[in-house]
Amino acid sequence: MTERFSPGQVVVRRELLDDRPWITCPVRVVEDSDELLVLYMAQHTPLTFGSGPFSWGPHPWQAVADTWQSPGVLQLQRPGDLYAVWVFWSDDRSRHDWYVNFQRPFHRTTLGIDTLDLELDIWVPGDGGPYRWKDVDHFESRAAAGGFAEGEADRVREAARELTLALDRGEPWWDPAWSRWQPDPAWTVPERVPQTRAESARPVDDLVARVRSNGYR
Repeated sequence: MTERFSPGQVVVRRELLDDRPWITCPVRVVEDSDELLVLYMAQHTPLTFGSGPFSWGPHPWQAVADTWQSPGVLQLQRPGDLYAVWVFWSDDRSRHDWYVNFQRPFHRTTLGIDTLDLELDIWVPGDGGPYRWKDVDHFESRAAAGGFAEGEADRVREAARELTLALDRGEPWWDPAWSRWQPDPAWTVPERVPQTRAESARPVDDLVARVRSNGYR
């Protein structure tokens, strides 16, 4: 039985590359159920970047800042999905947009969750305007260079195809009510995750076996 996170709990979100934390950040749990995990990353959340060489080079955010600069974002992710849906708001929260971030299926650790950004994204305007692809060239270049696990790029393309078909029908799976969600005013920005702590997390759930069997590392 999967042990659930509690609403308001601070957990550690890691992106693993070469079996090491590439980027790590603390996030708040909003909801954790069999169907959906919802996390919140507040503005100014500290980012911890992995040290040493990585096969993809330094994380691209490392050259920008060591904290999350945009307004807080909500991250909706279903177990097993190859993407999460992020909710972005304007500074005054008068406008929102949906951002589909393709990433490896999350799995639970002793500190939180692990995943890895897979380059490809889709921007879905909250006003109902047409969606826009983002970083397609980066994704295809990475795939051509053998940067993904075997078959991974094809699985991402298929997940993207299925999602855009749903968007074309006007049937995204996520609840639009999430755009009206508000963080608890008592929540503070979590403290930075030290590199030694980021490296200490260990997998705890049976999804790890499925992730490994698909060739992910």
